[in-house]
Amino acid sequence: MKVSVAMITYNQERFIAQAIESVLMQQADFEYEVVIGEDCSTDKTREIVNQYAGRNPERIRLLLPEKNLGMNRNLEQTLLACRGKYIALLEGDDYWTCASKLQKQVEFLDAHPNCTICFHNALAFYDDGSREPWPYCGSNQKETSTVDDLLRVNFIPTCSVMFRGIAFDQFPDWLLELGIVDWPLHVFYAERGQIGYLSELMSAYRFHSGSAYSMKSLIYQQEQIVRMYEHLNKYLRLKYDPLIKERIFDSWYTLAVAYSKAGATTEAKSYARLCFRAKPFGRYLSRKMKILLRTRTPWLLHLLAAPN
Repeated sequence: MKVSVAMITYNQERFIAQAIESVLMQQADFEYEVVIGEDCSTDKTREIVNQYAGRNPERIRLLLPEKNLGMNRNLEQTLLACRGKYIALLEGDDYWTCASKLQKQVEFLDAHPNCTICFHNALAFYDDGSREPWPYCGSNQKETSTVDDLLRVNFIPTCSVMFRGIAFDQFPDWLLELGIVDWPLHVFYAERGQIGYLSELMSAYRFHSGSAYSMKSLIYQQEQIVRMYEHLNKYLRLKYDPLIKERIFDSWYTLAVAYSKAGATTEAKSYARLCFRAKPFGRYLSRKMKILLRTRTPWLLHLLAAPN
């Protein structure tokens, strides 16, 4: 099997058919399978995936647990069930827009054995139409990136990624508890090789009210990112310690400001203390002083910021 498409879904009856159809439309000169982990939805999602599997038994394999596993465990089990040399990810609320997407990514990975990840641009959009769609990746996205780049920011839309084989026997226990799973998963692969990028828009990344992470509050997202970085730093044996600590500081700072704006004084001061105690003391000194003023003497910060 050349490619396995790993798809996880839960309570996505409005979207899942579009996702599956976008995989079945793929035109490729190799064999590929679709492995769908349906996590005991309470709507009609399981009924829909069963119908598709019944019509396409040679292409679709279903994983139908008897009880809800949760998103991270469902993704782990779905990935481990994949048999392909390459694995493409597609969550059940996104979809592909190019019939030759798999073909192009396979050709890229075949031609670039140094790359363990290949991804492409995606069209991001809000399901309610509240804003105009936009390209997920900017025009300055590098053609080749490394794990150092990825540790700074997750620039890979999950609905665009293709991995080279499987990089683990099971998820680390800490990953199963995180509210963010795709970013550390990308890091696992990027640790083993380079990241290749195709600038073509070949998928659609949907934001909607039921999104597991992307529609959560800034505070929730940043707290999950801090937890992710702390675990990754240990997992990577402090190999990227200075970079990771820099990113953790940025999240602490963001959290201190966000909690301060929300009027949550105790939490704001807690993150301000973490910022202020970051070593070496002189690093980010101006930001440390700014957050100290914001959480301890906000009136002074307003006074200093006022125009002459």
